[in-house]
Amino acid sequence: MENNSQPKYGFSAFASLVQELGDTTKNNEKIAALQAYFKSASDKDKVWVIAIFSGRRPKRMVTSTQLQAWCAATVELPEWLFSECYHTVGDLAETIALLLPPPLEIGSTTLQTLFDYLATFLLLGKAEESEKKEFILSCWHHLDTAERFVFNKLITGGFRIGVSQNMLVQSLIDVLQIPSATIAHRISGNWDPAKTDWATLFADPTNGMDDSKPYPFYLAYPVEDKWATLGSPDLWQVEWKWDGIRGQIIKRNNQLFVWSRGEELITDKFPEFSSLLELLPNGTVLDGEIICLENRPNEVATFTTLPFALLQTRISRKTISKQQLAAAPVGFIAYDLLELDSIDCRHLPMKERRQTLESLWKSRDLNKSIAFYLSPTINATTWEELVAIRLQARLVGSEGLMLKRVDSPYQVGRKVGDWWKWKIDPFVIDAVLIYAQKGHGRRSNLYTDYTFAVKDGDRLVTVAKAYSGLTDKEFVQVDAFVKANSIEKFGPVRTVKPELVFEIAFEGIAASNRHKSGVALRFPRMNRWRTDKKASDINTLADLKQMIAAYH
Repeated sequence: MENNSQPKYGFSAFASLVQELGDTTKNNEKIAALQAYFKSASDKDKVWVIAIFSGRRPKRMVTSTQLQAWCAATVELPEWLFSECYHTVGDLAETIALLLPPPLEIGSTTLQTLFDYLATFLLLGKAEESEKKEFILSCWHHLDTAERFVFNKLITGGFRIGVSQNMLVQSLIDVLQIPSATIAHRISGNWDPAKTDWATLFADPTNGMDDSKPYPFYLAYPVEDKWATLGSPDLWQVEWKWDGIRGQIIKRNNQLFVWSRGEELITDKFPEFSSLLELLPNGTVLDGEIICLENRPNEVATFTTLPFALLQTRISRKTISKQQLAAAPVGFIAYDLLELDSIDCRHLPMKERRQTLESLWKSRDLNKSIAFYLSPTINATTWEELVAIRLQARLVGSEGLMLKRVDSPYQVGRKVGDWWKWKIDPFVIDAVLIYAQKGHGRRSNLYTDYTFAVKDGDRLVTVAKAYSGLTDKEFVQVDAFVKANSIEKFGPVRTVKPELVFEIAFEGIAASNRHKSGVALRFPRMNRWRTDKKASDINTLADLKQMIAAYH
């Protein structure tokens, strides 16, 4: 992409920011670039940058197919040649930016700022296709290559440049002169960048605060083999790590809200929680896990969980039928108290928050709700006991243990030291590579996205897709095999000789009628390349069904 050392403003400044962020992998350099931008950009543009990098982009006004067709026609390329260019580059926005001819006259447009462009996107949302095409072609003719890339990205998808919400927060501290936890809270929730100005976004939340606004989630790091260095178990609150949707339940101003960790308002997806509107006091925020339950007992320790895949069927639907409510009943397991009586409790130590949560549970008769539970704590005097307990996790539908320091506050984002997740070892199977597709970004010239199969009698059935877990050297070696051993080609996908065997690791397994194999794997990835095994040594579909029977 082009680089210009001259000062830039408006949309051009945002394009330069995206380029600078994409050119480095160092967090400090990314934060410095964001800081410089926030100190110089207009307030309207800054609001949209926060929105874009926290997943609040406007809805697409055109499809990827339309963009491809308009670009191909502009540069007079046949469809097959455009597709080859796209598969080589690996990114549609970049492909279009590189293929377009030089601009007619850079900057000769009435649109100057990021806000101008996004406001126009919103206005054209319901316009005729011809009007949208005219606008996009005009922008392509007057933007340079770097600006075209960013313009196309705003239309086609997210920016894969490694900007986390924590980076946004850190870059805003000097600009706003308020604590990081306050910033994180104020940029969370259900705000609309098209209707929110800079002053309102960072105003005192006690003055007309959005009642639904959640707190930023505190995330844990994997403990791996560090558990033996954490001191006495007495310093830690130990709980099961539940396999569900991390969420917050909020009651403010006699309204109930349910948020997911991905900052989606999902209240309507879970009508079971409506009983909490009567049971919880106003000004209460609970952190916990939404899980599927096979039964709904009074005590959390005796329930049986259902596969996560069943929970996903609830999320993917706009309306939930009575049949779906019965097939995938849910419960909320509360394990932290973030707000009580409209007072932020996050600064209090974990032990005190837990005691207050238990008191709330007893005083408000929360056990009367068939969909609400208090996360049980696990008592152990030695780490050896906890090692043994952790091995039983799958029997209660858990992924392992959570370790939370009893004197820790509830922080923002992922912090090392106070919260750890101690997961059980993943399931593993041996499967054979049968399909391959080129990757994206720096891997766009290599076949790095793979589909794997297991045996079902005399045939092979696909069970997983994976694109992570190998070294760069191994990806190059597999790419060479794919190119030398392709059988058929279907668009970007190649069928390859079933010879390479890989150990596939995954977190969960369940029966699924959405997959031809009848099996769904949760978070599959390549654990290692089994060069010591042949295709005849791979697992069978019967093996996977035995796993399902053993754990469900």
